Amino acid sequence: MSAPPPSRANASVRPERFGLAAKLFAILILLGAVAVLITGVLGYVRAREALEATIFNQLTAARETKIRQVQTYFRSVRREMRLLAASKMSVDAMRGFRDAVDELDAQTVPAEMRQQVVGWYDKDYMPMIRRLLGPNTAAKEFLPAGSAPYFLQDRYIVDNPHPPDRRRLLDDAGDGSTYSKVHAVYHPLMRLAAATLDYADLLMVEPKSGRILYTVDKDADFGASLQAGPYRRSNLAAAAARCAQTPDASATCLEDFADYLPSDGSPEAFMAAPLIDGGVVIGVLVARLSIDDIDGIVTGGRRWRLEGFGATGEAYLVGPDFTVRSGPRTFYENPELFIAEAKAGGTPANDIEDIRRYGTPVLQQRIDTAASRAALGGVEGTGEVLDFRGIPVLASWGPVGVSGVKWGLIAEIDAAEAFAPVYHLARDLAIVGAGALLVVIVTGAWLSRSLLGPLVDLTAGVRRFATGDYQAHVPVRTRDEIGQLCFAFNGMVVELNDKNIVIENKNRENEELLLNVLPAPIANRLRSGEQGIADGFAEVTVAFADLVGFTEMSSAMPPARVVSLLNGLFSRFDDAARELGIEKIKTVGDAYMAVCGMPVPVPDHVARMVRMAIRMVHITREHAMEHKVAMKLRVGINSGPVVAGVIGKSKYIYDLWGDTVNLASRMESGGVPDMIQVTRPVYEKLKDEYVFEARGEIEVKGKGSVETWLLKL
Repeated sequence: MSAPPPSRANASVRPERFGLAAKLFAILILLGAVAVLITGVLGYVRAREALEATIFNQLTAARETKIRQVQTYFRSVRREMRLLAASKMSVDAMRGFRDAVDELDAQTVPAEMRQQVVGWYDKDYMPMIRRLLGPNTAAKEFLPAGSAPYFLQDRYIVDNPHPPDRRRLLDDAGDGSTYSKVHAVYHPLMRLAAATLDYADLLMVEPKSGRILYTVDKDADFGASLQAGPYRRSNLAAAAARCAQTPDASATCLEDFADYLPSDGSPEAFMAAPLIDGGVVIGVLVARLSIDDIDGIVTGGRRWRLEGFGATGEAYLVGPDFTVRSGPRTFYENPELFIAEAKAGGTPANDIEDIRRYGTPVLQQRIDTAASRAALGGVEGTGEVLDFRGIPVLASWGPVGVSGVKWGLIAEIDAAEAFAPVYHLARDLAIVGAGALLVVIVTGAWLSRSLLGPLVDLTAGVRRFATGDYQAHVPVRTRDEIGQLCFAFNGMVVELNDKNIVIENKNRENEELLLNVLPAPIANRLRSGEQGIADGFAEVTVAFADLVGFTEMSSAMPPARVVSLLNGLFSRFDDAARELGIEKIKTVGDAYMAVCGMPVPVPDHVARMVRMAIRMVHITREHAMEHKVAMKLRVGINSGPVVAGVIGKSKYIYDLWGDTVNLASRMESGGVPDMIQVTRPVYEKLKDEYVFEARGEIEVKGKGSVETWLLKL
């Protein structure tokens, strides 16, 4: 509705204009004060964001360093165990101990010896067992079975002249038995190997019976069977059983940490390697790995401040059951405070009791948080989250790539400590802001009394528009300068809103179209005006995947179902590629091509692509089962240099060229259905992390014979 014409009284405008000038000056004062407040708030926000980014970078660097240290530790143990198991000494020792134990089994156990061993169990071993498992645990479940265990435990445990923690010092029991003679020859060598390599214990297990024929430490498992009895479900039994079925000199079997009763219930992991003689597994060599080694790596020897974690920061490992594999910092620095914080954070009472009983939170304390769930799910990330105490922390998390275990590592620091410098800045800004606020209050009080209603409406409209309300409208109540300003504002809002909608729609359409055919960095270069984009990459990993027999299968399907089936499968491939940082290049029919390491180089492109290939095989299996079709995927992977670039003018295509691409394609076309075939560069990079089966040489067009391997899924 238009405003009525001004009356004659209103025509006397000189006083009104002077009043408006004064009011405009007051507005300037008000805006200046508001600007001071906004500047302070923005300064605080930017300072907080910068500090947060710096801390996240530091935490991520610390996390990645810890992960590399853990991976290096297990790689070293695997390499050492392969060398020990392949040595003639270990094979000869296994044969000697096996024959000597068979000889002891043929003898009758004297009643006095049996009574002496049983007495040791009642007095020295069962009190610890009953403390951990309950007071009603029967001793007969743990007593030796057969003659040999009684002889061995009597001579090397019960009658051992050394204290329990130094039983390993006894070389010869002095009874003249064949076992003692063999033990006197090989035990000093095995003891030296265990001490040199920092293993908690070295054991030899007979593969058929599962009996432990030899240990360095001489604990209660000495002579016991891992196929029957109280230790049959232990992680030691699992490691020995796996390697007993693996006549491969390069094989190792790692079992995650678990409470191991013969070690007083402390957390232990086991790394096993087969002892092979003439192509047959005659025994299994097992190293017992103490949790102290991993805990020392992750906690940095409990020198958190020296590693840059400040007063509250730490790093810790979490296993697939969400229990920790390294001790939290508070437990070591203040156990009672740790218990109190665990209770406050909602840790169940039985878990706290287990921590007290075992004397450690390792394998007892559950940390089921957003960070631990993401890390165990294979996702890397950073963020402000609640830790197991329910306290806000800044955290960086990610998976630990060690074959045989599924761990996540979290590095974090309390948000209160991380943002302490920003809180001091906020205090200083509050003082300045208080002065500015006083100016705003005084000026605003005067303006609220003196400005006319249209100015209030205009101010409200401007604020709505500033906050993103592009439908803001101000009623035009007068014909003076303010009324004209309101009218102009309404026209401006309408025009800007219309133009903004058009621009946003066009930009969104163009962005989506460009990103559908080009990687984001390449699209950015095109948008910046660069022409003739072509790059060389010295090291990338290329994968080709093809659905075996899909063409024949699809010929009997309606076209709509063929498209739906392929779209669903390739969309899941695309999701996996995005998660792993892999660039999809193109699809041709039922074939899928992807590359890792470009256009943005990454150091672990080979490992990422292999993880992508494994996911693709599993996704194809799941997709086939869901849609009730017979469908298998064949994947080929190769690493090396490529040339990449954008071709086309009206329709852009980003593609790769080079021998690396051609050989990757041949790996797929010459591969095995439901398997992943790789070349030597891929095998050499990942042979310590995955199990490969040598396929031998295959004929490749233009290359001749090429040596290939199949990844064992």
